[in-house]
Formats: sequence, C-alpha cells, structure tokens
Amino acid sequence: MSINLLISIEIKDLNVYNIFEKGMEMLVLGISVSKDIFPAELIVSLAVMLIIAIFSFIVYFKAKKWDPLKKPKGIMLIAEMYVNMIDNLVKDNMGSQFKVIGGAIFGFICPYLFLSMIAGLFGVPSPTTFLYVPLSLGLITFIMIHATSVHYTRIKYFKRYVEPLPFFLPINLLSMWAPLLSLTFRLFGNAVAGYVIMRLIYWAFEEITIGVVSLAPAAALITPVLHAYFDVFSGFIQTTVFTLLSMALIKNEVPEDVQNKYEKQAKLESTKK
Repeated sequence: MSINLLISIEIKDLNVYNIFEKGMEMLVLGISVSKDIFPAELIVSLAVMLIIAIFSFIVYFKAKKWDPLKKPKGIMLIAEMYVNMIDNLVKDNMGSQFKVIGGAIFGFICPYLFLSMIAGLFGVPSPTTFLYVPLSLGLITFIMIHATSVHYTRIKYFKRYVEPLPFFLPINLLSMWAPLLSLTFRLFGNAVAGYVIMRLIYWAFEEITIGVVSLAPAAALITPVLHAYFDVFSGFIQTTVFTLLSMALIKNEVPEDVQNKYEKQAKLESTKK
C-alpha cells in the first residue's frame, strides 16, 4: 500500500495539485504491472539493495585477492573504515556480544536507510515514504528486541507480561508494540513531511507569479539548499536516530549482570592489547 493520498491545494480557480504521482505503469519482464501492485518506491528500494549488494560483492572479491600486509587503498580503504566504524558503534552502544549479528544487521541498515532517504535528489520517490519500508525496518528492531530477551531470560521472558500484577496483561501486551510503532512512524513521518514540503515548494515556484515576474528561475538557487537539508542532512539525522534508538532498545533487553560481565571482558581485552 503506497501513500496514494491526494493533497490538494485550491489557489486561483480551484487549481488542484497532486503531491503524489498516480497511474504509473511499468514493464517488468514483458508484463505490464500497475503501480498499485508494484509501487515505484518498492522499485527504488530494490535498486538501493542492488547497489549495496554490488558494492559488497566487489569488496568481497577484492578482499580475497588483497594482500593483508599491504596498506588498503581505494574501495578497500572505504570498506575497512566503514566496517571499523560499524563495529565500534555496535560495541559502544550494544556491547561486544552483539559485534557479529549487530554489525551485520546495522551494517546493511545504515547505508540502505541513508540512500533511501536521499533518493529524492535523483528525481525518484524515496522508499521511506512507502509505509511498508519503515515498518519492515521497525520489525527488524522489534524482532531483535524480543529475540534478545528470549535468549537471555528463557522462560522468564513471559513473566514481563504479568508484571507487576497479572491484570496488567492487556496493558503490557499493548505496550509491547510501542517500539515498533515509534520507530516506524518517526521515520515515515519525517520522510513524508520532507517530501511534501519539497513538492509544495516546487509547485509554488512553478505556479506563483509576482505581477508578470515568475518565480521559476529562483528555484535553481533555493531548491538545492532545501534538498541539502530535507534529503541529505535529514537523511543522515534519521539514519543516526533510527540506528542508535534500535541499538539502545535491544541492549535494554540484556540483563544487567550479563552486561557487566561482557564489559569486564572487553576491558581485560583492551588492557592486554
């Protein structure tokens, strides 16, 4: 379900402007597919994943032939810096026990989310304005939260739903979904708000005139600055917020004694080095 909302603006003789494009058809393997079945946002999402996959395979095959004693450069240097950054981020915000699984998951989510947020720079719809994309990202965190809790608490996991008293069960079951809804709608709301504002600004420059003077030429000067904020800066902020919040929510499910144990181990390893 794409955001097929018609945001209409009545200015001068009911001039209606549709914020979201509709009725697009595309050809996939010779079959005509409606936008309602295969939305443009989903196509861009697949393209982003393909770009990340291609980059990963290039790094993988280069790494197999790379001399480990040789100083990395070019794409190998970028890959090494990125992996170290993600590993340190996971270690500092989640703990060393999440280094493998956390590094793999957030190592993909960070570039995927950022590239999806800046898709508007290339004239294509952002996948994050398609509700199912933020929902899917939120589900990843949601599953990791409860999987972590089950892993460390085992059967005691179910005790959380009847605390402090059994009749709190309905409330606890409802509050269980709070992280999923919070992460999903924070990301979705910011993406849609930026998209709508930019489309309104483009409409204003195209349609509004001062006397006989059109504002269209000024768009070339003003819109790049706005894109830098709503796409690049906002994309970076939303990627950072989503990642750090997810890490914090997952870490909260680790018992305090287990956290202390891994922290002591990490300190001993650092002192040995």
